[in-house]
Amino acid sequence: MCLLLGATGVGKTLLVKRLQKLSSRDGKGDLGDLPPTRPTVGTNLTDIVAQRRITIRELGGCMGPIWSSYYGNCHSLLFMVDTSNPTQLSASCVQLLALLSAEQLAEASVLILFNKIDLPCYMTIEEIKSLIRLPDLIACAKQNITTVEISAWKGTGLSEVLRWLEDTHRTNG
Repeated sequence: MCLLLGATGVGKTLLVKRLQKLSSRDGKGDLGDLPPTRPTVGTNLTDIVAQRRITIRELGGCMGPIWSSYYGNCHSLLFMVDTSNPTQLSASCVQLLALLSAEQLAEASVLILFNKIDLPCYMTIEEIKSLIRLPDLIACAKQNITTVEISAWKGTGLSEVLRWLEDTHRTNG
């Protein structure tokens, strides 16, 4: 099981829909029109079928206080950050710290997704890494942490996300 977490409005639902479409095309080709999305209240389960079936459980950002109820059986974690929203960054950092310190997630592989890089006002990865002290987080975390810049809207970086999921679930179950 893969958990997809992040604050409200960061683009989790669009990411899952785009990954599903991308996996059905073997990681190639046009993603087509943007699928309709609405804020997730609760949880969505989506299967991505690539080299094997990977179930992604997306939890709505408003469910942050009870995310820990879903940590069991989590092999991988996608944590999404909105690079276009500097006011949300500190809350995202607190959420990430809580996830990385959770015992149930100590063995999970973590992919931090810096989304919305297509927007002209987005922060650079260097600015975000500095603000959330990412090198220190990675050095102190028990988990294997990878980062990627994406645009769920335009599809940038999604093949990297799909490859990471395939590689992680090949080794982790």
